[in-house]
Amino acid sequence: MTTTVNGLTELKALAGRDLGHSSWLEITQDRVNTFADATNDHQWIHTDAERAKDGPFGGTIAHGYLTLSLVIPLFTELLQVRGVTMGLNYGLDRVRFPAPVKVGARIRLAGTVVSVEDVPGGGVQTVMDFTVEIDGSPKPACAARAIYRHYA
Repeated sequence: MTTTVNGLTELKALAGRDLGHSSWLEITQDRVNTFADATNDHQWIHTDAERAKDGPFGGTIAHGYLTLSLVIPLFTELLQVRGVTMGLNYGLDRVRFPAPVKVGARIRLAGTVVSVEDVPGGGVQTVMDFTVEIDGSPKPACAARAIYRHYA
């Protein structure tokens, strides 16, 4: 379920709140190949299904940065911020990839609002903890702390 806030005051009230989970998203070979083309990272563990069968993961896997980039569309299922003039991705404090995402696996995003604090220029900085979960796996695909800024 999407949490929707209107303006910075309502966004500040989310500090410490668990936003729940996004829907599941299947990782397809086509998505992995498209990402490989966009980044010029065609390592065989990502794009050569035949060779990857005998590799360390038993098949092709998503790029770690593909998994990280999917935080953005999945996050829109968790939080919508309205009543602001601009929102931007301010950066990441840490990112880890504890488990590979095999092609054909399903992932989803879990998010928690760590803090929301005022910043100069009439905005707020929101720190989020994200976990990209893999359906049926005890380990997550990605754990990240992301920072966003929103301005009135």
